[in-house]
Amino acid sequence: MKPIKPSLRLRRRQAIYLLPNLFTTGNLFCGLYAIIAAFNTEYVDGASAILVALIFDVLDGQSARLTKTTSQFGIEYDSLADLVSFGLAPAVLVYAWALHAKGVMGMAVVFAFVGCGALRLARYNVQAIVGDNRYFTGLPIPGAAAVLASLILFDHHIFKVGQSVKPVMVLVVTFVLSFLMVSTIKYVKFQSMKFHAGEGFVYLVWGVLGIMLIAAMPPVALFTLFAGYAVSGVVMWLLGLARPSSRRSAPQDRSSSSSLPPPAGTGEGK
Repeated sequence: MKPIKPSLRLRRRQAIYLLPNLFTTGNLFCGLYAIIAAFNTEYVDGASAILVALIFDVLDGQSARLTKTTSQFGIEYDSLADLVSFGLAPAVLVYAWALHAKGVMGMAVVFAFVGCGALRLARYNVQAIVGDNRYFTGLPIPGAAAVLASLILFDHHIFKVGQSVKPVMVLVVTFVLSFLMVSTIKYVKFQSMKFHAGEGFVYLVWGVLGIMLIAAMPPVALFTLFAGYAVSGVVMWLLGLARPSSRRSAPQDRSSSSSLPPPAGTGEGK
């Protein structure tokens, strides 16, 4: 077997480095398409483009890790593409879809979404090396964008909120998502989850049921999935607040019970 020539090996290595950046470019294109779709009042197409950008973003990160081609250029390029596809594009989309009716208030909320998304990306890049590999700090910006995009699809196909209610609802949802992105609430990283051997069949069943739900009712399944992930961090945070208070109350109960006077006939009371 002939050895591979250095020039051929170099070209193969360059092709491997190119693959994650191609996925990032697809992510960026979908974000631009979503913005143009918003200008043309094609809100469903724009929301679908954001969800496709999410797929490209996942493929980008996974391909870079699998091929061990993570680079500083790729990290910066990915952050810029994410800001367009998951920050600017959903903000323009929801403003044209619902928040334009709120005037300056709607513009302020979508600016908060873009600004908080940019801060979230900057914080992630700074904490990527020293941060906890098990959790995200704050809601990831792709997750926030996916909630807004799936909400548009859910409203178009299933919910159909009235024109008087929709601006208020979207205003509140967008503001809450903006806060969650810059919060310190922990969100689970799915790629860092470790499954035990005995639990494999259970997760397989849940995966099959999830695929069936997505195939049967895509808008409902997608909105439930993304909104559930956004709420999961808040639920875990609330449970974390409840556990320390219960732990503090237990020693107090024990100390108070030990300070009670002894019952009659046990020695000192006589």
